[in-house]
Amino acid sequence: MINSGDTFLHKGLRKKLVEQLAKKGIHDEKVLQAIGKVPRHLFIASGLDRLAYEDQALPIEEGQTISQPYTVAFQNQLLDVKPGMKVLEIGTGSGYNAAVLAEMGAKVFSIERISKLYKNAQYILTTLGYKCQLFLGDGYLGKPPYAPYDRIIVTAGASEIPKPLIEQLVEGGKMVIPVGTQTQEMLLVIKKENNEVEITKHGYFVFVPFVKDK
Repeated sequence: MINSGDTFLHKGLRKKLVEQLAKKGIHDEKVLQAIGKVPRHLFIASGLDRLAYEDQALPIEEGQTISQPYTVAFQNQLLDVKPGMKVLEIGTGSGYNAAVLAEMGAKVFSIERISKLYKNAQYILTTLGYKCQLFLGDGYLGKPPYAPYDRIIVTAGASEIPKPLIEQLVEGGKMVIPVGTQTQEMLLVIKKENNEVEITKHGYFVFVPFVKDK
């Protein structure tokens, strides 16, 4: 997978992508800096290398996708990650978003239900020096042994907000989750006292489905 290095060309293309994201309304400097550092072309098939820094989603293995950079930036801007925070990611996919979170100083815990994607992401993140803890399993259940989390980010379209994830947030913690079927509405969920939540809506996106084990 890692066969093309990170050249001056790639770095220049990332800089242009960051400028494009800023023009589209991404203003969180931590997010922009992280996207400017992570070599997205190494998280996709080598045949798609020329498209790596276009602002578009791309196919990865097992019928899944690597999200559009704007979507990644938008979700992480909403998430409002601070260095040292424990962040649970549901849907590791290619591993790209976990790398972005790690660049922002998060302690990343990420769950993937598809074995091949889990193994690929583990390999590339380790090779690139990102210290993320990856797990193979059902993201709907979260990862209770490492809870509570300061932040939770869901990178697949859910039919509902999973209660186990709310329970694993710290009081005052935030979760960003796209909810819906054909298209998804991006929700910011803030946990209050007694597992009560405050929910705000932040526009529509398209994600692959959030599948939970039966």
